Amino acid sequence: MLTTLLVGLGVALALEGAAYALAPDAMKRFLIQIMDMPGDQLRIAGLVALVSGVALVAFLRL
Repeated sequence: MLTTLLVGLGVALALEGAAYALAPDAMKRFLIQIMDMPGDQLRIAGLVALVSGVALVAFLRL
């Protein structure tokens, strides 16, 4: 299980690193948009991402 968690963390870091490497200006604009979002909207987006990620992992582990 720890190996799976570490692989998932590695994939997440690789994807985020690729986004910054391939489109740094777009990532800066995206971060500025996030700073302007209300906290409640950001919390909901985070919860949606969390639930989606857990559901995807659960589905793939079946």
